[in-house]
Amino acid sequence: MVLLTSLWRAITHTKALEESSGEMETTFFETVYRITYIAGFSNSDHGFFYKLYSNTVKLMIATFMVGEVWYMITFASSLDSVIEQLNATLIQVMALFRYKYMRMHEHVYKNLATSMQLSNLDTSTPARKALVDYWMEKSETYLKLMLGLGSLTLAVWYVFPLVDDIEYNLTVNLWLGVDWRRPSRYPIVYIIHIVAFHYTAFFIMVNDVIMQAHLIHLICQYTVLADCFENILDDCEKDFKGLSRDQLIRDSSFREVYISRLGLLVEQHKKILMHTMELRKIISPPMLGQVAASSLQICFAGYQVAMTLTVSFIKFSMSLLFLGYNLFELFVICRWCDEIKIQSENISNALYCSGWECGVATMAGVRARLMLVATRASKPIVLTAGGITELSLNSYSNLVKTSYSALTVLLGMRHE
Repeated sequence: MVLLTSLWRAITHTKALEESSGEMETTFFETVYRITYIAGFSNSDHGFFYKLYSNTVKLMIATFMVGEVWYMITFASSLDSVIEQLNATLIQVMALFRYKYMRMHEHVYKNLATSMQLSNLDTSTPARKALVDYWMEKSETYLKLMLGLGSLTLAVWYVFPLVDDIEYNLTVNLWLGVDWRRPSRYPIVYIIHIVAFHYTAFFIMVNDVIMQAHLIHLICQYTVLADCFENILDDCEKDFKGLSRDQLIRDSSFREVYISRLGLLVEQHKKILMHTMELRKIISPPMLGQVAASSLQICFAGYQVAMTLTVSFIKFSMSLLFLGYNLFELFVICRWCDEIKIQSENISNALYCSGWECGVATMAGVRARLMLVATRASKPIVLTAGGITELSLNSYSNLVKTSYSALTVLLGMRHE
């Protein structure tokens, strides 16, 4: 295991880690940076050989997607073949759309990744360190779940063409421009096709893990800041041992320390809100397309699961895993967007429990700052898809219900 870890670190040594703003960015994004690097989509590495590798991967993915679309337009005729082709094409097109938006707003994502380091959130207490560790572990766990489910799905897809009843078949139908259904050509075409399909699939997964990492990073900042607000009095009292709360309120040195720390926390809250608003703005258009595409994919994948249940165990497994990944992918995004809404609102609760009733509100400027933060936090940040639908678990459940209703209609049409 140690040898494999060392090898993994050696082949994924990316400039993104060297340019990291500090420990916090490295903690949350190291695995994401390494996966992005090995997939050929790192924006921090500009060496000749890496650029050659990256451009080759992108050209291969683009050619693969064009071949799929061309096959669907020219050869797919039956309902089953069209749905099968749409299933693979939709998820790839939406990943391309999301990737385009990421590249257009690359600076925003970089600012988000460095924000926790630059805002200097106080993580000195055991409780706050535990919060950071908790969200870091959550990020790593869900990243592994997403990659594990995606890789398992791919493994079944790779096996299916070798065990089906068709003599010459590929994992996904696409137009190649040559007659590859010959014993001498099929092995070569199959291997090239698998490589292209593998990179295309990981391109989709890379988009998902990048989005998840940034959302959890924001959640962590909100939870740490809430703890700072809630325990502001305890943090300020550390250097004033032996004094009661009444004595502290009258102590000019304590008043200065408290007002300074409150001002710092207010400024940090403002920065986190600004980063969240920026993220909401840039993910809104691609997520609208993602939600629309996911509703179709869930419906189509469910249709394939139903149609292959009694036909082929391998194809059934392939369809079921693909459905599972689509459900899980959208669930993760909706869950973390929902959590951002909850944690942004929790700032006002933390402020209410900060001990303001002990007399600190009588200090000059304190009342105004407390009211300012409470007003900002009273309206939680809601991330949306195109400003039309909220990205939340409630919206996720409604989308799944709608997809299921469409699936029943589709199955009814098929049986008729």
